[in-house]
Order: sequence, then C-alpha cells, then structure tokens
Amino acid sequence: MKQRSAGDKMASGLSSEAVKEYGLNAGASVVGIAVSKDFSSAPEGFKPTDVLAECLSVIVLGVSVPQEAILKDDSVGFIDVRNAINKEINDIAKDLEKWIKGQGYKSKVIAGMSGKWVERNGRKEQNGLISMKHAAELAGLGVIGRNYLLTNPKYGNLLWFSAVLTNADLIPDKKAEYNFCDNCNICVRACPSGALDNYPVSFGRKKCDTTMFKLVDKKWEIMCFLCRKVCPYRFGMDTPNT
Repeated sequence: MKQRSAGDKMASGLSSEAVKEYGLNAGASVVGIAVSKDFSSAPEGFKPTDVLAECLSVIVLGVSVPQEAILKDDSVGFIDVRNAINKEINDIAKDLEKWIKGQGYKSKVIAGMSGKWVERNGRKEQNGLISMKHAAELAGLGVIGRNYLLTNPKYGNLLWFSAVLTNADLIPDKKAEYNFCDNCNICVRACPSGALDNYPVSFGRKKCDTTMFKLVDKKWEIMCFLCRKVCPYRFGMDTPNT
C-alpha cells in the first residue's frame, strides 16, 4: 500500500491542512492533529472513542494566554483571564465542529475545563474527558515538562486547549522530540506542596490540589500557579525567560 504523504488529501476530500487552516482562521493560536489509536494508554472511560465511538482523529486547538496574566501575584486576575480564554477556545472548537459536520463527517467538541467526577484514593476528583495536555503532546504541539505542563516552543506553557473529535481520517502531526528541562529543578523547588517531587514516576495531584485550589463563595478558585510562573521557558523556548 502506498504511504500517504503530509500533502495528500483523503479520498473524502477533507485534508489535515484544510482543518488546520480553518482552526487558525477561526482564532486558534495553534492546531495539531493526533490519531485516536495513540490514546490506547489512557484510562478506561477517558479515551476519545469513549466520547465518539467512531473517532479516528483528535484535533487539538490552543489559544495563548497573555503573558501579563502570570507576571502579577494576582490569582483572581489569572482566573478571569483563564475563564475568558477558555470560552474563546471552546467557541473556536464549536465553530470547527460545525464546519466538519458540514463536510459530511461526525464530530464532537471536548471543551476545555469539561470532565466528569471519578472516585480516586477515597475522594472524588474531576477528570477531563480526555487529557488535553497529553492530546496536545500527541498532536505535536509541545512537550510535557517536569512541571507536568505542556510547553510549546513559541507560546511556552501559556496555552489553553480544547479538542474536536471526528471520524475523518486525517494525517496526524509528528510528536515533538525536543528536551527543555534537562537537570532544571526550579519548579520542583518552588512547588509549596511537593507535588513534583516524584517526577517522572507520578504527579502528586492530591498534594497539588490542596495548595492550588481554594473554595471561595462555593466556587473553586486557583490560588497557586508557581510551576507555570517560575519556568524559564514559560514564554517559549527561543530564549529562556529568567
């Protein structure tokens, strides 16, 4: 069988290039594509096919958060910016979903900050329907670093993601292979909860949650984002941001 090249269109007429172009024109900062089968290691109930049974491709869209949002010690301001960016990226995903359906395919949006409650270690936690940062990594949009954040060469760790699942058989992007953490432990030393101490074996999510979130007026608010803020590559990888 002849191998498909990145420039080939599918027999159906919908190409990866057209999907990316549409997403970027709709307002996304980055667009990447992964194949559903690459999520085989995800927990049961949190695979793309658990949301859309016929899913073949996962389109990941990201919008960049303004740098100013993390430069100030203002968790409320960060939350406001995050919520606005989250609405923006979800609207872009809905736009793309509608366009793909117009091309004759099935599609389903997975919104940023969406998920379901699961029981873990004796307590309930909210998990995304799929892991957005792992989806973004599989779609070639960056690498997950020691702080467990997706870091992109241009936008650093300041991207917020949504995804569109589809049964269109699109050509995926190659995974990024760069390494930016090396022996850096800045985020590990900065973390007040010790959640990063056991890298790369596991992420101390319970430790992180106790420091990161606080219930204010019956709403969970972010109180800590030091792992994002102190990273030398928080704004991108061309020049370390010290």
